Amino acid sequence: MSPLTKILIVLLTLASIFLCGIVVTYVANADNYRQQYNNLRTDNDSLSRKAEDLTKQINEKIEQKKQAEDKLNREIASLKAEKGELQTNLDNAEREKAALLQKVNSWTSITQDFYQTTDKQGQLLKNTLEELNKIQAEQISQRKELNETTSALVEKMAIIDTLGAENKRLLEEKTELQSKLDQFLQPVGKVSSGTVPVTPRGDTARPAMTTMGSEIALQGLVTAVDLKNSMATISIGTADGVKEGMKFHVTRSEVFVCDILIIDADVEEAVGVLELVQQQPSVGDTVSTNL
Repeated sequence: MSPLTKILIVLLTLASIFLCGIVVTYVANADNYRQQYNNLRTDNDSLSRKAEDLTKQINEKIEQKKQAEDKLNREIASLKAEKGELQTNLDNAEREKAALLQKVNSWTSITQDFYQTTDKQGQLLKNTLEELNKIQAEQISQRKELNETTSALVEKMAIIDTLGAENKRLLEEKTELQSKLDQFLQPVGKVSSGTVPVTPRGDTARPAMTTMGSEIALQGLVTAVDLKNSMATISIGTADGVKEGMKFHVTRSEVFVCDILIIDADVEEAVGVLELVQQQPSVGDTVSTNL
């Protein structure tokens, strides 16, 4: 074999080895690039989903912010309207204050002139103003007490109406049971006796006839007292002649205690409001239309 042939064979062998190395390197790099591509694609998909989630959350936050802004705008508008109303009321109050100050200044001038005319009349005017202030304060206090009493009275009236309806229902049931009992006892020739209350009623005074030309006097006892609401219950009712609007005088050992103005009357008792209270009434005090 010639040397040239040997050289060519060696060169061919080296070229084959070099070519195999290149192929192996290319295959290895191709697989590596594909893996990187897949990894990058997976990361890209994950980032895309995260971006979509973040976008959705941002949109939700934007919507919430918009709703909050709308709510705040409505509240601001409401507060502005309320502020305008309060400002209007303040302006009206300022005008009323100015008018009252003008009146006060006018009365002050008149009073000063009056003082200059006579010290005695000025002192009398001062005393009159002080008394007027006291009367106004008492009127405010009495008006407050009247409102509280009226509120309590409405509640008591509702309770009384409820008790009246319950009493009517019980009376109807009693009548029905009495009728059934009579029907049951009639064949044997017996008649049922009236029911006796478990708690006997206290002695109830009946109206006493007076001499010709005078009114009928009603007399009874105080059976319950509600000092908190200034109300009391007496032991006589419509069966004895008691009517709404009647006034009873409460006495204890011939001593006047107070008056009771009847506001609601039942068959056997009545409820009223305390007036002209000199002493606190108690259960057992005598009530009468005449002193």
